[in-house]
Amino acid sequence: MRLIVDSTEVPHAMGSCGKNGGCPSDYIAVAISLLCFILLLIKATLPFLVHKVPRPKGSGFWIPVIQVFASLNLLLSIVMSINFLKFKKKHWWQSCYLWAVWVEGPLGFGLLLSCRIVQAFQLYYIFVKRRLPPIRSYVFLPTIVLPWIAGAACFPVNPPSSLLALLIYLYCSLGKKLTTEFVCTVVLHKKKPLNERCHLGTRWIIPVVFLHTTYVAALVGFTVAIRHIEFRFHELKDLWRGILVSTSSVGLWVTAYILNEIHDDIEWLQVTSRFLLLIMASILVLAFFSMSSSQPLLSKMSLRKREATEFETMGRALGIPDSGLLLQREPAPDIDPNEPLDKLLLNKGFRQSFMAFADSCLAGESVHFYDEVHELAKIPVNDPVRRIYMARHIIEKYVIAGATMEVNISHRNRQEILTTPDLAHPDLFNNALNELLQLMKMKNLAKDYWSSMFFKKLREDDTGSNGHELEVVTGWNYSPRLSCVHGEDDPFHEEHPSKSSAHDTNTQDVEQQ
Repeated sequence: MRLIVDSTEVPHAMGSCGKNGGCPSDYIAVAISLLCFILLLIKATLPFLVHKVPRPKGSGFWIPVIQVFASLNLLLSIVMSINFLKFKKKHWWQSCYLWAVWVEGPLGFGLLLSCRIVQAFQLYYIFVKRRLPPIRSYVFLPTIVLPWIAGAACFPVNPPSSLLALLIYLYCSLGKKLTTEFVCTVVLHKKKPLNERCHLGTRWIIPVVFLHTTYVAALVGFTVAIRHIEFRFHELKDLWRGILVSTSSVGLWVTAYILNEIHDDIEWLQVTSRFLLLIMASILVLAFFSMSSSQPLLSKMSLRKREATEFETMGRALGIPDSGLLLQREPAPDIDPNEPLDKLLLNKGFRQSFMAFADSCLAGESVHFYDEVHELAKIPVNDPVRRIYMARHIIEKYVIAGATMEVNISHRNRQEILTTPDLAHPDLFNNALNELLQLMKMKNLAKDYWSSMFFKKLREDDTGSNGHELEVVTGWNYSPRLSCVHGEDDPFHEEHPSKSSAHDTNTQDVEQQ
């Protein structure tokens, strides 16, 4: 007695490639899908390999990685579940239930759609609500994938769990006795929802299609909610493109299913439909992948390969060039070591030199943070989209725990930034900036700079050119009194000095500094 568990087990009498797989068109489709996946890997890794961009932390890195993983699962599941390849010997890992139910569903198309929904959800909260999402992506993503996992785990076989059916199948594959084969045949095939061609039964196709369309509709809903935002990195365009190809894929799959069920005796229809399904899935994984939502700066660099240096910083990508757009300029006086540090940092030449010195001391995060907040202040308050882009970039790079250049600020100030109700607020980073300025003075970083080779080189290169000009910006009130450090000015004290109280510090301490 012979056990037939999935669509890969077909009668030997059927030698045609239409049912057994291995047609020339099948191998062409597999080659095209492999090429598309390679292009996807190049698209995902280009900024890191070519431009030597440091790997970001958090969802900005892991969501694109999960998208690549889900894309591989989707393509591989289609190849394995509908007979693209012809195997001489059948193995347990060719199970139709494994590939069509688990790999293609929760780990493939479902996971791919869920990643894009997470990205659209983040864009909605950041640009429409102007605040960080209330649910972290590592919680939200498994939550919305859960219906796919529940559907696969409860897929209607007898017993009513495809996971249990798979375990029974493994036991049956190793079984040698006739009684074992008989029991397995009765248990697994009394009510099998997948036929010999790995197609769903008619009564199960409606719930599966409903699950697919529900997730596409959710993605459409978030996209419509953010359609009025003037994005700078093609986020909205990428979302609409993903919706178009995912809808087309679901429509093609349903059409192919209906035609194959009606004309199951037409061999060329089976070959053509599975060829188009795999090609459409290959287009889907390429068009669906996007880093513009999670890492907008990286997506800009990958699109402008020859002009990567033009987008080294978020300020340049947002149109805030070093020449001083959106600000007034006046000639800077000679650099005086007796001047307060926060006033000296307004001098671009000094700031760059001091930043290089701080980097050499492995303490450059605070200066880099100051520099990017300084760039943020150049963006007008009536341009909230660009301010949100810059604020989000600063938070992901400097503020969140485990950031690539996490700054040493108090928990109070960190939470104040992360829970802000308005990411475009002009005073969002003021308290953290004041705290870091005080911290730099407590560490005597400025005092060590005056005796370093960096200051000597700055003196030699200082010719009063445009490179050393004082940048006067709005959005952050400069106060020379912030240079004085009292015992009670501990940045980790319970009560932090506010922006207004900084003007009340004694003038005598500035002279002592």
